[in-house]
Amino acid sequence: MTVIEMKEDLCKLAKEIGADFVKISTGVLGEGATVEDVRLMLETVGEDMDVKAAGGVRTYADAVAMISAGASRIGTSTAVAIIEGAP
Repeated sequence: MTVIEMKEDLCKLAKEIGADFVKISTGVLGEGATVEDVRLMLETVGEDMDVKAAGGVRTYADAVAMISAGASRIGTSTAVAIIEGAP
């Protein structure tokens, strides 16, 4: 089983048990959220669930990229920097 298949299976399980959203990473053990992961998770769970991007979202551009990919929630410890980076 590939990593992508595991991510899809976990998203399907979260949807099946009635979770409100799925979350990508925390950034503690790796690179954190990626645009590709946001897209994959949204495609897997559909519009009925939210996708939270967390880990590695440090700038305004990062946040915009995640939201553009379909994230409806952002987890970050740098919210002030993100807001201050807004045009």
